Amino acid sequence: MVTARTLALLVAVGAVAGCSNAAADPGVDQETDRTAELLVQVTSVHEETGMTLLEGPTFAPDGGLLVVDVTAPAGEPKVLRVDTESQEVTPVFTNEDSAYTSAQFSPFDDRLYLTDFVGGRIDSITLEGDDHTTFFSGDVDGAPMQPDDLAFDEAGNMYISDSTGFSDPAWEAGGRVVRIDRETAEATVLADELPAPNGISFTEDFAGLWVGQYAANRVDHYALSEDGTEVENSHAAIHFDGGTSRIDSIAVDAEGNLYQAVHGQPSIFVYSSTGEHLTTVSVPDDAAEGLESATNVAIAPGTTDAFMTVSGDDGGFVYAFDALGEGIRQSNGG
Repeated sequence: MVTARTLALLVAVGAVAGCSNAAADPGVDQETDRTAELLVQVTSVHEETGMTLLEGPTFAPDGGLLVVDVTAPAGEPKVLRVDTESQEVTPVFTNEDSAYTSAQFSPFDDRLYLTDFVGGRIDSITLEGDDHTTFFSGDVDGAPMQPDDLAFDEAGNMYISDSTGFSDPAWEAGGRVVRIDRETAEATVLADELPAPNGISFTEDFAGLWVGQYAANRVDHYALSEDGTEVENSHAAIHFDGGTSRIDSIAVDAEGNLYQAVHGQPSIFVYSSTGEHLTTVSVPDDAAEGLESATNVAIAPGTTDAFMTVSGDDGGFVYAFDALGEGIRQSNGG
């Protein structure tokens, strides 16, 4: 049963719920905006929560595309599988109380890890949706966490955007970036007092992190120590002129390009690693009116087949487009 408090949180979640590159490639036309094509409708608006919000697209080891429905009520599928060839949609997992905002398979154990924004947990299931366990829960440095997106390093350690304060004024910055050890589940704060971080992705070489600051409409670059346990320096890297829309999740392709998802318009903005706006990927004009957000994107590993999760009053959809670079781990979930 969805309580009034939970419903309010679920609705609020809808607002959060990412140098040698395409700019130097004469074969890439970065001046022309791209129109994505509808692949399949995955969900409809739920009567209980008044909305649907698809997030966390990620390709499983067997090639299937998994997505999460953030606002799915108890009993409705919260993790779904999309066959990109047949367009068949099948439920994978549900439970009573979670609001999953992202998903990614760990390189350490090949399990699917899910961030529960409302519960403050990191859950884990098998590819088939079995053996549901909680990998992490509780306070971090004495304060609860609202985990939004996640990224794995090559060893399987987890990096989380803690979007605490996402509904507060931007000057009341209470968000963090948190690292969780793959074996001990020990949490360490890498950065704090942030304006509601949302999207998080490693650079293509795993040397640093891109972190999208939802309440500031900017993407920061964090240079990490060699072992990934400290931020050695950081700077504001990309500023997004979104008006009433705000940045959501981030994906990175093999060329180092950033795919910046947006809450408030059904579009993905693509930037080079040096901040050049390369192209914008949007849904067709006749579909845009009933769609509010493009929350995330996944590029099939080793290909340029890209899929973005789009939601609004018309329902939750997956749209397809041709990416500027090939898919890697950094463009496959989170």
